[in-house]
Amino acid sequence: MTSFDTLTAAQIAAGVADGTFSATEVARAALDAIQARESSVQAFLQVTPELALEHARKVDAARAAGEKLGCLAGVPVAVKDNMNLAGTRTTCASLMLENYESPYTATCVQRLVDAGAVPVGKTNMDEFAFGSSTESSAFHRTNNPWDTERVPGGSSGGSAAAVAAGEVPITLGSDTGGSIRQPASLCGVVGLKPTYGAVSRYGVVAFGSSLDQVGPFARTVEDAALAMNALVAGGRDPLDSTSQDCPVDFVEHLNDPVEGMRVGYIPGLMEAEGLTPEVREAMARAKAAFEAQGAELVEIELPHMDAAIAAYYVIGPAEAFSNLARFDGVRYGYQEKDCSTLAEQSALSRAHGFGSEAKRRQMLGAYLLSSGVYDQYYFAAQQVRTLITRDYTRAFERCDVILMPASPRTAFRFGEISDPTQMYLSDVFTVSLNIVGNGGVSVPLGLGSESGLPVSAQLVGPAFSDRRLLTFARALEREAGTVNVVAPDFAGKGGELA
Repeated sequence: MTSFDTLTAAQIAAGVADGTFSATEVARAALDAIQARESSVQAFLQVTPELALEHARKVDAARAAGEKLGCLAGVPVAVKDNMNLAGTRTTCASLMLENYESPYTATCVQRLVDAGAVPVGKTNMDEFAFGSSTESSAFHRTNNPWDTERVPGGSSGGSAAAVAAGEVPITLGSDTGGSIRQPASLCGVVGLKPTYGAVSRYGVVAFGSSLDQVGPFARTVEDAALAMNALVAGGRDPLDSTSQDCPVDFVEHLNDPVEGMRVGYIPGLMEAEGLTPEVREAMARAKAAFEAQGAELVEIELPHMDAAIAAYYVIGPAEAFSNLARFDGVRYGYQEKDCSTLAEQSALSRAHGFGSEAKRRQMLGAYLLSSGVYDQYYFAAQQVRTLITRDYTRAFERCDVILMPASPRTAFRFGEISDPTQMYLSDVFTVSLNIVGNGGVSVPLGLGSESGLPVSAQLVGPAFSDRRLLTFARALEREAGTVNVVAPDFAGKGGELA
């Protein structure tokens, strides 16, 4: 018997293709693993066994007919609950959309399915992706598999936790200011935010339209690369005006050497407020790992990076206010009854349907876009965006990738951070990439020496250099030896393959 969680997505796809096991067997093993582990981790908002088995049988039928199988044939996947998938609810972890049935399937999800992936459910998140801990979900919290009294990060905390707990090998998340890379760091998995426009956002409920990007979580860099191959297959999506062609194979050069390549680092960043000694140690290990493989370390500067958080919390809430104005309780979503006027119904529906963080960000956005305030803050934030973009452009003239932390600390306890401003600082090392649109990946580096919790490094690349970014990520993973690691309390619990 083989424990389901010891297999990578690449191994599952190969095993299904050569008949070692069927997609249906793998789907049942994944569903067994979820059933055995979910009471402790609570990563899912909805598990879809009938849908999973339906898709698995289609993969098995295709193999029996001699058809060519996709790169994710038979691989169980789960998607963040802000992505539409026909046959499921898409709630965004909010009472506002508690009973909303997906009318269609998002392009990113459809491309996984087209590649043979088997969807097993929808994962928990911070409400409408507003948060860094998955504590703002309207339904339940998700626990970090490495310590269930700690947060998994956010807003894609359910997606990160499901992979770390061995429930599925690949999940999708969305990243507006760090919502893939930060939870990946806290849960000890690989998390990739591709370049803005690399992956279609059609069918994904919008938070910040100029910031959002969809990307994969996985336990290996190779699996993340496989997921990217599926996500970009078919080229530009005409249903998303920001979508671009990415005609590359993300696996082909994954194991290329990094000897002679240049890795940029920012010395002053290691003195940033709130950065823990464990994360500093992890950065030192990452630098040593690249040096051991012949890469050159280069000092760089990003002089306006300190302004990224301020700019993000102007642009993000402004775009969130605009995007969430559609949830008025009239066409769909939570609807307050027994109201005398339409205005009263809309006001009460929004007041009762949204949680506190969702309301906080929308009210901030409304203020920032109001007359007399817009020019003072929003216009200035866009100017800062230009300066940060120029900083990265200059930095990449001197290096191929940039090494920096993904999170300033390891996973914190539930309720430990109650001040919203302090919570926002969880994304201090990630938001600048969303502002400029570059790709970034969080790579596990083992466990912290004091906490015993996962620590990670973040690698940042120029726009549309995500294939090369994954080559560096694979080099770091190879040296660190952190491949396909499942949180120990969950490893081997349920989910057996013959």
